[in-house]
Amino acid sequence: MRKLLITGGAGFIGSNFVHYWLANHPGDRVVNLDALTYAGNLENLQDIEGNPNYRFVQGDICDRALVERLFEEEAIDHVVNFAAESHVDRSILGPEAFIRTNVHGTFTLLEVARHAWDGDQGCRFLHVSTDEVYGSLGETDPPFTETTCFAPNSPYSASKASSDHLVRAYHHTYGLPVLTTNCSNNYGPYQFPEKLIPLVILNALEGKPLPVYGDGKNIRDWLYVEDHCSGIDAVLQGGRLGETYNIGGKNEIRNLDIVKTVCRILDEKIPADRPREELITFVKDRPGHDRRYAIDATKIECDLEWEPANTFEQGIRETVDWYLRNAQWCKNVRDGCYREYYEKQYAV
Repeated sequence: MRKLLITGGAGFIGSNFVHYWLANHPGDRVVNLDALTYAGNLENLQDIEGNPNYRFVQGDICDRALVERLFEEEAIDHVVNFAAESHVDRSILGPEAFIRTNVHGTFTLLEVARHAWDGDQGCRFLHVSTDEVYGSLGETDPPFTETTCFAPNSPYSASKASSDHLVRAYHHTYGLPVLTTNCSNNYGPYQFPEKLIPLVILNALEGKPLPVYGDGKNIRDWLYVEDHCSGIDAVLQGGRLGETYNIGGKNEIRNLDIVKTVCRILDEKIPADRPREELITFVKDRPGHDRRYAIDATKIECDLEWEPANTFEQGIRETVDWYLRNAQWCKNVRDGCYREYYEKQYAV
């Protein structure tokens, strides 16, 4: 039995990973540590609350005493670190929280693991990061590889780059058995509705404007969250210690085309009085908006025989269907704080 500490397990990707791991490795113990900030939501995990191999703990990864107690109580031998402030727009409005959680929080986890494991190479510390640490690509530039130099352009991506460096340093200095994954843009169930795809789904259903930054031609590689979870599983079980693995979806798509695709699917499923594309509203571009991200996932494909199982068309239809089925979940997360942020961020 592996004893996993999953940090940030009540958030979007983390909660999907908790579901994935318990379903695919039912004999393992999973401890979920989450501070339940604005994007952490225990409704994401209601269906597994009674699982005897699952425990939720509300707390901050910067709280060293708490993390040490969990390591001791649960004999933690695997860490999967999802805990992070992760929204670029919020990092521009208030960067301090990103430095605290993403840098100091990762440092705290590394320190506790270093002392608790004391050189045990059977343990694993997997740090989940982002393709944004590599900076921005031009239209014809080759995709990011694991050896691409870091060039972060936002407080968020800079904080993640810092944490990636810390993880690498703890392997080379202390021999800590670490792994790092850098993923492309995730989408799927349980994503907080400030992010592009759920924002478009919910606004389009309500006939509200669909805000698109700048000219809408910014390109991202889109990865269905379940494929991300399976990629992390592959790295955790077969990755070489100290190595980084890029996990991508092979779906480079312009933001504007993402919005139009969601509109098309909703028009098919729930016809409206007019095409929902007419709701698209171009808004002032975000400061320092990276033009293009693209992931070269050759390393994980060749070394670990992993590749995404879902095309974008499959994943986006599954995602739209999930939001249509879970209207109450959507209503519950869109509270006053979310509306205040939305109005401030997406002013035309």
